[in-house]
Amino acid sequence: MLEIIVSLLTLALFFYAVKLALKVTWGLAKIIAVILFVVALPLLVVLIMSAGGLLLLLPLVLIVGAILLLVKCAA
Repeated sequence: MLEIIVSLLTLALFFYAVKLALKVTWGLAKIIAVILFVVALPLLVVLIMSAGGLLLLLPLVLIVGAILLLVKCAA
């Protein structure tokens, strides 16, 4: 009987540890994603602008504008 109780407690502790590991990993992934967006996105925009990418940026702006217009109309 004691062996069953210890086995169940060990199994519960294992699942709790897996749950905690997933929460920590998800939180860390969100932090890394925020850092990448904060650093990489402005850097990408600056590099596109400095490389004469205004002509390349125009279609992207038009696409984003069309999507935003569709979202506003649908809401």
